[in-house]
Parts: sequence; structure tokens; C-alpha cells
Amino acid sequence: MHVSVALFTADLRLHDQPPLRAASDGSGHVVPLFVRDRAVDGAGFAAPNRLAFLADCLHDLDAGLRSRGGHLVLRSGDVVEEVCRVAAESDADEVHMASDVSAYARAREARLRRALEGGGRRLHVHDTVTTVVPPGEVTPASSDHFAVFTPYFRHWCDLRPRDVLAAPRTVRVPDGVGSEPLPDRSALTDLSPALARGGEAEGRRRLAAWLRGPVARYEDRHDDLAGDATSRLSPHLHFGTLSPVEVVHRARKAGGPGAESFVRQIAWRDFHRQVLAARPAASATDYRTRHDRWRSGRDAREDAAAWKAGRTGYPLVDAAMRQLLHEGWMHNRARLLTASFLTKTLYVDWRVGARHFLDLLVDGDVANNQMNWQWAAGTGTDSRPNRVLNPLAQARRYDPDGTYVRRWVPELKEVSGRAVHEPWKLPGAERSALDYPDPVVDLAEGLARFRRARGRE
Repeated sequence: MHVSVALFTADLRLHDQPPLRAASDGSGHVVPLFVRDRAVDGAGFAAPNRLAFLADCLHDLDAGLRSRGGHLVLRSGDVVEEVCRVAAESDADEVHMASDVSAYARAREARLRRALEGGGRRLHVHDTVTTVVPPGEVTPASSDHFAVFTPYFRHWCDLRPRDVLAAPRTVRVPDGVGSEPLPDRSALTDLSPALARGGEAEGRRRLAAWLRGPVARYEDRHDDLAGDATSRLSPHLHFGTLSPVEVVHRARKAGGPGAESFVRQIAWRDFHRQVLAARPAASATDYRTRHDRWRSGRDAREDAAAWKAGRTGYPLVDAAMRQLLHEGWMHNRARLLTASFLTKTLYVDWRVGARHFLDLLVDGDVANNQMNWQWAAGTGTDSRPNRVLNPLAQARRYDPDGTYVRRWVPELKEVSGRAVHEPWKLPGAERSALDYPDPVVDLAEGLARFRRARGRE
């Protein structure tokens, strides 16, 4: 009896699942395996919000496998040790898994390959499972990766994504392979109150609803903070309950400027992954150093604490940070604004913000999170590294009537008109009646400090 192991990582789905399909097509029996990696948990990536979403995903994946005659095998520990143990228990001669781009994932893959080959087994690594275009598939003539998105996107669009794979009809798991109980989100604490549900079924439902109509308005409304007109599919792309290849095929089939604008955002995910694949140190160090001497004293720590709590005194910034606390998710425009505010207006190290986002974001992803933070801080791939997003100008443009602010900052819900964005200008009695802080910094002073730090003045 020929047995293969299909190792699930960030690809918790049955549809368009190359490792599972390859394992199923080439074997009589398959062990669908997920390993809770203790090293990843110990590095601080086991945030409650993501653990809850993961629990949903694993239950949904197990249910899908059971409907096809199989079940999910769950283990915890060192991934290499557990995969080798399962392969020995099932007498499997090959393991299939998806490629990944982080330095840790690549080192883990190399360790796993050596361990399996030492036992006479083979490791098959599949590309285009978590990306549409593999990192390194398109490169400029003078470098090993694209450092600017626009030329990357032109080349990305020239490549046709592979065909979408159907889910296997049956999955036969060999007897005698034990599994741990699946985790349950109800056992977790400190979750964001409005955390979304996970799982492939939920992801596919959301994608279908998105493509039935809202995507058509995406190009015009994607920056509308109050309109909440984005897909909210990022957690499902992060956990792989949706295939980015399938998403692109289906979006292009829907057609129209909105769909193409949405596909562009999928390309940004691939762009960040090819950057990190080429420069893995960029997850923790500046991609392009500006020789910053970030503020780090008591005042900086207090400013960062106010930013995290949504108490900076700038309503749009605070609304965004409170959305993050409540939902474990934040609108992309708000992510750019809050990151610019922390790194440039407050001049606090981008790693402080990136760590806070990873603590809360259900879609917290090393490539997207770290590289977007570096973009906002001006240490990454932004061609205008010293641009500063003014929260008042952003408010006038993307939340002109204050609906988004009033939704998330209830202290200001009775403030009328555009005064909601500048409550410090209210008359004395009205201002004193608000339980809302004064700004932690004057915008002009923050801008001048940043320009001095970057040698612009």
C-alpha cells in the first residue's frame, strides 16, 4: 500500500490544494497532517485572535475531509520530528507541502528534507499554493527581485496563473495514525469581541458574496473607511482557506475595473513575498536603512501606549486602532495612516507597531505585515520614503462626514459636522464635557521632528 503525507501549513483548504491533490493522486492512502509548531508559538505568533481563527479552520478542514471519507491528523511539537514520526507510523514514503518565504520556514523545509531523505523518504514542495506567482519567478535584469511594485505588477500580469484544481472526491487515511483533539476557540481568552469566523466554507461563502456585486464598486470605494467596501478576505488568504490562484481566476471572470483593482491587491501579496524571499532579514531589520534613531524613552513609550489604546487625541487614528482591538482587523487605508502616524509623526520604531499588529491581526502575516510597515516607515520599498500621511487631511478625504470616527470613538458621537475630526477646537464647555484626550503631539511639531531626524531640514 502506497502512502503519502499531505502536510498542511498556510493552506487549510480542500479546493485548489496542490499538496493534497498530488498526495491523493499518487497514493492509495493519504495522511492529511497539521502540526502545531511550538517554535512558531514560542516566537510570539500564537496570538489569541489567530489561534481562534485557526481552530475554526482546523474544524472546517476536518469536516471537509470526513465528508470525503478521511479526517485530519493533528500533532503538536517540532514540525520535523512530528512529520517524520507520522511518516514512520503510516509507512509513508513521501511528504507533500507548500513552499513558504520566511527565513524560518525555509530553514524548517531544509531540515525536513534532510530528515526525510535520511530515512529513505522524499519531500515534494509545491509552489503557487500561497501565491499566484512563485517568488523569484519574475525578476529584473539587474537584481534577484523587484524593489518597486509597478514594474513587478506588469510582469506579474504577463504570467497566466495555473489552472484551479478540484477538491479530491475521496481521501483514504491509513489506520493506526493517532491524532490530538482539535482545538476549540471557546477555550481561548482575550479575543477581539467581533473576531470573524474562520474556515474554508466561510471563506468561500465570503468570496462568492463579494464577487456577486460589491467587487464592482471596489475601484471607487476601496478607500471609503465608513463604507467598509473591501472584501475582508485577508484572513482567509493568510490561513489559506482560499487559494489566491482561484481568487484571481474568479475575480477576472467577474470582470470590470473593480475586479482588476482587486486583483492588483492580490499581486501586492506576491510582491511582498518575493521581497522577503530575497531579503529574509527584512522581517526584522530595515530593508533600506535611513539611519533612524527612533525615540525610545519614557515619552516615546507613553506615546506608543496611547497609540495602541486609541487615545492619541487624533480621532481617525484612534478610530482605526479601536477597530483593530474590537475586530482583530483593520481597513487597509487605516493601516497606512496609523503606521505613518506612529513611525513619522511620533517617530517610534516601526517594529513596535509591527509587533502590536501581529499581536492582534487575525490576518497577521510576516511578509505583508512587516513589509507594509517598512513601506509606511520609509525603510522599505516606498519610492517616496519621507512622505507623511496627515491624519486631518486623510480624515477630510476618506471620512468626510465623520461616520467612521463616530462608529469607533463613542466619546465623539454627538459632535456635529467636521468638528469630530478636530475636537480640541470646540468651545470650552463642549470640549471639557468630552472624555477624550488632547493630541499627544502637534502635527507641525511632529513633522518638523521627523524631517530633522531624516536630515530633511
